[in-house]
Amino acid sequence: MSMRPRISTRISAISESATLAVDARAKAMKADGRPVIGFGAGEPDFPTPEYIVEAAVEAARDPRFHKYTPAGGLPELKLAIADKTLRDSGYRVNPTQVLVTNGGKQAVYEAFATLLDPGDEVLVVAPYWTTYPEAIKLAGGVQVDVVTDETTGYLASVEQLEAARTERTKVLLFVSPSNPTGAVHTREQTEQIGRWAAEHGLWVVTDEIYEHLVYDGAEFTSIATAVPELADRVVVLNGVAKTYAMTGWRVGWLIGPPDVVRAATNLQSHATSNVANVSQMAALAALRGDLSAVERMREAFDRRRRTMVRMLNEIPGVVCPEPKGAFYAYPSIKELLGKELRGQRPASSAELAELILEEAEVAVVPGEAFGTPGYFRLSYALGDDDLVEGVSRMAKLLSEAR
Repeated sequence: MSMRPRISTRISAISESATLAVDARAKAMKADGRPVIGFGAGEPDFPTPEYIVEAAVEAARDPRFHKYTPAGGLPELKLAIADKTLRDSGYRVNPTQVLVTNGGKQAVYEAFATLLDPGDEVLVVAPYWTTYPEAIKLAGGVQVDVVTDETTGYLASVEQLEAARTERTKVLLFVSPSNPTGAVHTREQTEQIGRWAAEHGLWVVTDEIYEHLVYDGAEFTSIATAVPELADRVVVLNGVAKTYAMTGWRVGWLIGPPDVVRAATNLQSHATSNVANVSQMAALAALRGDLSAVERMREAFDRRRRTMVRMLNEIPGVVCPEPKGAFYAYPSIKELLGKELRGQRPASSAELAELILEEAEVAVVPGEAFGTPGYFRLSYALGDDDLVEGVSRMAKLLSEAR
């Protein structure tokens, strides 16, 4: 009798989230008593602002929120998201164009599931966040990488995008500020890319989750605002996780043309139904509040950013462009590969990351997870003292490379 696979081919092809895996291993080692410092998870080290927590407590006591609510989101939250989008990016949308999702990851998945048929191609600038390839794959799409490096600040040009475009290309994934590199496109670059996409009839899925975290005079520009002619072919992804230190509350959203939002809402109605009501009310308080708490966090991230980049660039063999957004550094460590270090010769960034974890008790995510081997991603969303101690440990170990 023939044996069918226990796990479907579709699901068995999905890779574990590398960033969460690194973070989990670091936490397990700490639980075993090892003083591991983790640069893996993209999670602010700040608590959620108190006024947001209080709104959640109040909502938990309201019997209205003990029941099912509309699958697409609470009407008052959808209105607040539309208002916030106009306030922060100048993009005017109707609440009917908003779908509230269980975190940003569900918004990513539903965007691609709604837009892609099997074989449709998606242009993805590498380095890229680890979830994008899996969401595209699950939707039956084909990822086409447009590879960048530190010499261009990890920014892709229109010429590179055009060289990758084929007759099967349907979607451009646009991410600025970027995870994992912190790269931020200027308004002019954003306009050029948006006009190119509009000229060729492409959809643009734009992930704007780090919109408030920009530094050194860099400016966040929504491609939806910069290129109005994209309005009928742009899907905006966002959420409260990074801006308001609300990673665990699981509230994101998708904004798009009405037909796309209706279709994605239908999908969500069968997948998860409504986002937890208490979390939705917490997000409502966040969006209706001012941005003073956000600014305090941004100032701390900026300070840590400058410290991390300076220290990384002082390590022989490490080259780290200065990120202009998000809370990640993405240094090249290619010059260190193949060198002897503690009796080993790591040939890949994954092997070197493993060596650093064991020998220096510092957790970083290797570039293989982001589509570009030869790099590390380090989050600077952790305390100042831990940041300095962690990079110092790395520097001491890597200085032994010969």
